[in-house]
Amino acid sequence: MSTFYKLSIKEIQKETKDSVSIVFNIPQDLQDKYKFIPGQYVTIKKVLDGNELRRAYSICSSLQSNRIKVGVKSAENGYFSKYAVNELKVGDELEVSRPEGRFNLMPNSKHSKNYLAFVAGSGITPILSMIKSVLETEKESHFVLVYGNKSVTDVMFKSEIDTLVQDNSANFSVYYVYSQFEEVGTLFGRIDTSVLNFILNNKCKDIQFNDYFLCGPEPMINLIKENLLEKNVEEKNIHFELFSTDVDDKVGDADIDGKTKVNVLLDDEEHAFEMDRGKTILEVALKNGLDAPYSCQGGICSTCLAKITEGRAVMDKNSILTDNEIEEGLILTCQAHPTTPTISIDYDDV
Repeated sequence: MSTFYKLSIKEIQKETKDSVSIVFNIPQDLQDKYKFIPGQYVTIKKVLDGNELRRAYSICSSLQSNRIKVGVKSAENGYFSKYAVNELKVGDELEVSRPEGRFNLMPNSKHSKNYLAFVAGSGITPILSMIKSVLETEKESHFVLVYGNKSVTDVMFKSEIDTLVQDNSANFSVYYVYSQFEEVGTLFGRIDTSVLNFILNNKCKDIQFNDYFLCGPEPMINLIKENLLEKNVEEKNIHFELFSTDVDDKVGDADIDGKTKVNVLLDDEEHAFEMDRGKTILEVALKNGLDAPYSCQGGICSTCLAKITEGRAVMDKNSILTDNEIEEGLILTCQAHPTTPTISIDYDDV
């Protein structure tokens, strides 16, 4: 269950023409509540023009910094992101959830590992937290970043990344990929099979990587993951988080006609309502006044995770949960349609 606290903005900095980084003031009595694992995100809640908006933004600060810093890039239809980039200022207050998320890298001073990350656009934010935390903690580890953007002016945190390379040249390498800009020492095009092969077979041919981290749009993630699997990389060593998702087919042949009686356990309280199966469980729960957890509502952040304890459901889209987790009854309620006459959902036991 997401818990929100009002936090004021301590710092806000322009990163590119359409992105900013935001550092929040964390009061002393809330310090423990904002401890995080590199890769996690916070959900920001804001009412704009009478509408409550919730958006998930990954933390890009390191563990040792004791700061909650996020990066926000303005999206074409991003109501809140445009507001954040153009209007937010130091001292403004936002409601911010405690850190959450399953895309993690917990550094360990005893580790001596090799990490490889393929990142596009604002997908850098959780990876940057991982990189900085590994460099601070794992002195024998090596991190390689492949970072794709349209041009050099679109690169979020470029000066920070370049400084990290200069200060940690033995442990950190970066390869910039530009699709609309050519520069000596960088790669031209998009992150695809040819880029993957060039990195693995040329730049990093003597490195055996332990873990791979992918963050960005879904087509890039799917392509790189498929290629890594074909190269006999174990799936358990490939970790990913989507920053945008393609529209997928609906639930196919599943029976989503008719109605279902729903029982929900949320914050130790039981709620019951009836719903049309064509709607999602989260959608109807919110309309019935439940303070159910959610953020992206696009099936890419896992904030709305719940467990089915009775009945069955199908999801429009799932790029997060494993087959085993689905077998255990876990669902993304923003994507889930009930398919049985009754269903029981537990938000607390996840």
